Amino acid sequence: MIRRLFALVVIVLVAAPVAAQQKLPDGVKADRNLEYGTHERHKLDVFVPKGDGPFPLVIWVHGGAWSGGSKDGNPAIALLDKGFAVAGVNYRLSQHAVFPAQIHDCKSAVRYLRANAKKHNLDPDRFGAWGASAGGHLVALMGTAGDVKDLEGDIGTKTGSSRVQAVCNWFGPTDLLKMSPPPATNNPITRLLGGTTGDKKDLAISADPITHITADDPPFLIMHGSKDTTVPLNQSELLEAALKKAKIECEFLVFKDAGHGDAEFRKQLLNEANKSKIADFFAKNLKAKK
Repeated sequence: MIRRLFALVVIVLVAAPVAAQQKLPDGVKADRNLEYGTHERHKLDVFVPKGDGPFPLVIWVHGGAWSGGSKDGNPAIALLDKGFAVAGVNYRLSQHAVFPAQIHDCKSAVRYLRANAKKHNLDPDRFGAWGASAGGHLVALMGTAGDVKDLEGDIGTKTGSSRVQAVCNWFGPTDLLKMSPPPATNNPITRLLGGTTGDKKDLAISADPITHITADDPPFLIMHGSKDTTVPLNQSELLEAALKKAKIECEFLVFKDAGHGDAEFRKQLLNEANKSKIADFFAKNLKAKK
């Protein structure tokens, strides 16, 4: 199963296939394109394994520089064989709306899933999030801003908690001012914010997962390539340091000589020491109640 998990991870990092191309284990119940809001991007998929449940849930949030990508090609599908339910979430892209629309959407999706937990045989107390790049940024923010009212939004299901209980962050931005200094223009961050970090400094700070860290945040697993030139390694180093300062459980894996989800990154995911890290992390932190 673990090798299958990372084979799927390799696929999603290379090219995201449509959801219909992903083979599901026998007995899995699939509910696709559920509407959690009114925008065309307010859709999510839920996959639930056979069995008694209720099941812990891992929510996949896609990358794509906040301006592309989709919930299709969800690598967390492989966790279905380990007794997890899995969701994949679309959110508004930067050409649709500027930040905080993206985190509003992710939080709304969590509230929707929690409100419909019984219907989908989910355990509402055991939700994890996993994302890459822009999705890594959003899941990190889901983890650290669970109690930040200004980032909740008023989309869809408005009651219930948007907190998650575990976060796996792949090479996501965590300090936008360092990623895009104020003079920088016309890059994914300025498009996300609707202006430069100089003009939108307060908004940039609000978008930083590091800004919102508190002692009750969930455990993190962070993975990042040492030669990532798209999202520099220092972004994850800053997050790790801030989490540890707050005494939040955090495991940080640096893949030597790997870039931004490149072939070397994918190769090291398959190393004996790393191939079970993600499944083990979620199993540890979203384990079944006794």
